[in-house]
Amino acid sequence: MSLTLTDPERADAGRELVALLDSYERSIPARPIVPALDRDVLLGLREDPFPEQGVGVARLLRDIRDKVLPNSTTIAHPRNLAYVLGPPNGIAPYVEAIAAAINQNCNFSQLSPAASVIEQSVVRWLAGLFGWGTGAGGLITDGGSMATLNALTTALHDHCPDFRATGLQAGRPALVLYTSREAHRSVQKAAAILGLGVDNVRSIATDADFRLRADVLRQTVEADRVAGLRPFCVVATSGTVATGAIDPVDEIADICADHGLWLHIDGAYGGLFVLSERVRGSLAACTRADSISVDPHKLLFAPLEAGCLLVRDRRKLADAYSFKSSYLPDGDDSLMIDYMDYGPQLSRGFKAFKVWGALRAFGVGAFRSAVDDNLDLARYFAERVSASPVMELMAPVTLTAVCLRITTITESAHDDVLSTLSAEGTALLGPVTLDGRDGIRACVTNYRTTKADIDLVVDRLTGIAMSRR
Repeated sequence: MSLTLTDPERADAGRELVALLDSYERSIPARPIVPALDRDVLLGLREDPFPEQGVGVARLLRDIRDKVLPNSTTIAHPRNLAYVLGPPNGIAPYVEAIAAAINQNCNFSQLSPAASVIEQSVVRWLAGLFGWGTGAGGLITDGGSMATLNALTTALHDHCPDFRATGLQAGRPALVLYTSREAHRSVQKAAAILGLGVDNVRSIATDADFRLRADVLRQTVEADRVAGLRPFCVVATSGTVATGAIDPVDEIADICADHGLWLHIDGAYGGLFVLSERVRGSLAACTRADSISVDPHKLLFAPLEAGCLLVRDRRKLADAYSFKSSYLPDGDDSLMIDYMDYGPQLSRGFKAFKVWGALRAFGVGAFRSAVDDNLDLARYFAERVSASPVMELMAPVTLTAVCLRITTITESAHDDVLSTLSAEGTALLGPVTLDGRDGIRACVTNYRTTKADIDLVVDRLTGIAMSRR
């Protein structure tokens, strides 16, 4: 028995894999967005024992084609508009295959020298989009949630120099974190994981456009100080998940400067719209943040997973995460970074490779164009909704999230509309609740989506609304 392939097996595997990828790519527009599940097949995938003697490469790939793909959501479908989740770019499967082949452990440079400089290249380019220079740093993460967790960990170490030694056990007043009531749930989750407690997360009210109210933030911080508590961090959002709202970062940064608070920007959805000339000005104040999270697996269309944490002063990452071990070498090469000192992981995959590969293969301009196209399609979607006699927008369309309600049905009936669209294969859209009102949310983050797709969705929504008058 061997865990390698023979020369003929390797040649066959390569041909069959390329054929499978090509067939899948060509079939995407015709595939159901949400599959009709074959529960017997799924039960078999879960329950069938692994064979003592392997089935071989050809049988494995056939099972993937016949059992796995038909029971998988078509994330890349042009009318999969429910979430902030785009399709992988075209070079991704090939770069990912190479990453698997060389299997770099991106923890210290001895095990991943080329990977270390490639990750630095990607991080530097991302930091440069926000006007940060060579003092900035960061690392590729699993996603925005992990980037936020790492950012808050870094903020805690920066605010409390003895945090590494004492943690939250020193018997001092509670540390308090501030964010918008429209913030991503990863902020609350990070507070729970870090032991801050969700009771010490202040959810600040928003204005009519669902942006954090800076005046309420200032009042709340000042009240907490008077109460003897310890404010330490604000998480602002550049592109809330529900509506794409961008918090007033300049005003928030002023408050943070006045009170010595760490400012983290959750830009997992909206941060990379900085690639667009028309949105860049709205994100200019992000340069004042201490840390920013962005998600290359969204607007750079990298396959999952690829988030990124950027920190204006990279030394603060090392202050939080660097530990010495006798069995690991000390890094002393100025060309390299040992990423085990920048985050919680020791074993790390080569996630930066797929981001670097796509930027090299397609060029930055291709991504700028895709981002602008998505913005155009979202605005077109919004214009059609605004012109409809049976629908209305629920929020401004700042980025590419379009929130709407049908005026001819009850609020509770919107879920039925979503189910209908999904069941008939028209589109996968998502629910939304804003100011206590239920509606429908579409988010255009898909370079495959066209104007014709938007027309099909809006026309079907209109037909459903008219039939229920």
